[in-house]
Amino acid sequence: MSSIEQTLSIIKPDAVERKLTEKIKEKFLENKLTIKNQKKIQISKEEAAEFYKVHQTKPFYDRLCSYLSSGPIVVMILEGEKAITLNRKIMGATDPKKADDGTIRKEFGISIDKNSVHGSDSTGNAKKEIEFFFK
Repeated sequence: MSSIEQTLSIIKPDAVERKLTEKIKEKFLENKLTIKNQKKIQISKEEAAEFYKVHQTKPFYDRLCSYLSSGPIVVMILEGEKAITLNRKIMGATDPKKADDGTIRKEFGISIDKNSVHGSDSTGNAKKEIEFFFK
């Protein structure tokens, strides 16, 4: 039985600003994920607050929303075998200092906040997050 999944990936403002979009996309493609849809957009702080609602009780919530809305982002639907798990592996740990070598966050992340990419963490969230950006 094939387990083809879709997941949402965001190339965050720090990476877009540093012109890393193509290098990051290359990592997904090298790892057998396909980009089913993509667009470069800028979201408002209100939209970021809605997107990150699951984190609203956390101390970093406001910072996260300000950051995601601070510049253009590239949102993508990635598809492939076990895409959610695979994407999280390719991204690496949230903290670039703790991320494995060869991962996006190890190579391009600046800090825990500016870690270059976001990826859905579950099937349910992937569905919600894809719908959020690709209605």
